[in-house]
Amino acid sequence: MCGIVAYVGPKDAAPILLEGLQRLEYRGYDSAGLAVVNGKSLKMRKVKGRVSDLAEAVPARFKGTCGIGHTRWATHGVPSDVNAHPHLDPEHRVAVVHNGIIENADALRQRLEAEGVTFESETDTEVLCHLIARAVKETDSLDDAVRRALKSIVGTYGIAVVDAQRPGEIVVARNGSPIVLGIGEKEMFAASDVAALVRYTRQVVHLEDGELAVLRADGFHTFTSDARETAKEPFTVDWDTGHYDNGGYEHYLLKEISEQPDTVARTLRGRIDDRFHIAHLGGLNMDARETRSFRRVKIIGCGSAYYSGQIGAQLIEELARIPADAEPASEFRYRNPVVEPDTLYVAISQSGETYDTLAAVQELKRKGGRVLGIVNTVGSAIARECDGGLYLHAGPEVSVASTKAFTSTAVSFALLALHLARVRDLSPADGRRICEGLRRLPEQIEQILKLDEQIKTLAEKYAHSPSMMFVGRVRGYPVAREGAQKLKEISYVHAEAYPASELKHGPLALINPDMPTVAIVPDDELLDKNLTTLGEIRARSGRILMIGHRAADAADDCVVVPKNETELDPILLTIPLQLFAYHAAVALGRDVDRPRNLAKSVTVE
Repeated sequence: MCGIVAYVGPKDAAPILLEGLQRLEYRGYDSAGLAVVNGKSLKMRKVKGRVSDLAEAVPARFKGTCGIGHTRWATHGVPSDVNAHPHLDPEHRVAVVHNGIIENADALRQRLEAEGVTFESETDTEVLCHLIARAVKETDSLDDAVRRALKSIVGTYGIAVVDAQRPGEIVVARNGSPIVLGIGEKEMFAASDVAALVRYTRQVVHLEDGELAVLRADGFHTFTSDARETAKEPFTVDWDTGHYDNGGYEHYLLKEISEQPDTVARTLRGRIDDRFHIAHLGGLNMDARETRSFRRVKIIGCGSAYYSGQIGAQLIEELARIPADAEPASEFRYRNPVVEPDTLYVAISQSGETYDTLAAVQELKRKGGRVLGIVNTVGSAIARECDGGLYLHAGPEVSVASTKAFTSTAVSFALLALHLARVRDLSPADGRRICEGLRRLPEQIEQILKLDEQIKTLAEKYAHSPSMMFVGRVRGYPVAREGAQKLKEISYVHAEAYPASELKHGPLALINPDMPTVAIVPDDELLDKNLTTLGEIRARSGRILMIGHRAADAADDCVVVPKNETELDPILLTIPLQLFAYHAAVALGRDVDRPRNLAKSVTVE
């Protein structure tokens, strides 16, 4: 969600911090600010608005070679200049930026106010700033002061702290909210996302929960909250600045939709074994005997990741004949789930830092569950917590709405389902059939992308509807849910998804000429039943946009996509819905890449 950038070295910090914050704009935010240490004084600027507004507010002579920056997504207090980060203590000695939520902030604030402390903002972060400022007066060490202050904190945090009395030093800490260190040439960086670092270095270190680091221009050292030194090995990030450019497209979202033939090909590369017609997934860290021992699969994720998990559960049940289901990670972690030794758990997160999913993984691990991760970001927290898994290799996804990561996740589930199925009872002939279908996906996605102008025309036709219904049966239902999600999150058009068979049990009352229905109608064994549903909608004067493999007289408009193997068709049926949502949002003048109230990586509850 919020973004953190920090720098210490020989260069002016402000331009580096501003550039890093621009790289983090895709995460979602409502205000921005930075602070630099100049001599033994702090300079700060912060504004409600965009990073470009902050850049205009920073004067030319804003010098300092050590500093921290932040983009804020409001949790405590409305978006405003005062509530923006960084936060300073009354003496303007300590500056703090913070991602996450301090759950006991109200109690701490009351205690500090009773002791005479005056607060300027409504934020939870200012509480932490005052605690550190008090502690730093009692010790000669900023990192000791931060450790002492954090002992009073309940909640999640990724923080960066500077002290005007220590101009060449930054202290960072993590608990539930990511912090990544970047190692430069006689300079050090820190950020909440590698996107802010790749212009300057590709050598990074991820902090673990409960870990802190002190950064100086000549290096860093890490330690735990109880002052035990830790050893960290840097690794090289594969992504570079080119991955974060819009490539000449009007929006990152359109670029990422258009990249899917390549990203799906990367997800598949090296993972199809033609000898045994199985998926080669060494990252699972399971032998065949262990793989056969699982009697159930439980998939957890949030938002689009959850919907891709529903597609994955369907694939696993159809191909491997193992009972499988998907559940929102945010619900799973709170209902005291029964963790069974013969259940394989799969956690999904594009960023690998989604807090609800990470917390669910940690709960599963605590109870002895075997957890695989399907993530896009190498070295992320969920990837490190899991026993094994698959990387998507989709490249950075900048737009808040997930498209290429969603599709690559669904493809990864097809690979996992194939692997589980061939270890169990799927025949070599069916294994070959699925392998061939997977190989056709990139070319078929390319064919669907060529329907862009047709889909744009349809999106402009339906965009001004006050509400839309999305329906699908069995394989089509998760597709309908993801289609509705895309439309509402970037166009702000109200959309609901239902199983097609459920319409007659209540939602059919909503059908009228002003509420169009998007129907997912694959050419499978349920085709006739789906066409009957279309007839029920038409009989009530409902307009229908059908996404399927053949046109139907019952629909007002049809988008016809290529046919693959029946089990894999849902992957292709999602692509037109991505384009539909994109063009609807553009037609309505929305901020496509940064929809209101949302953030890319949700690292708070």
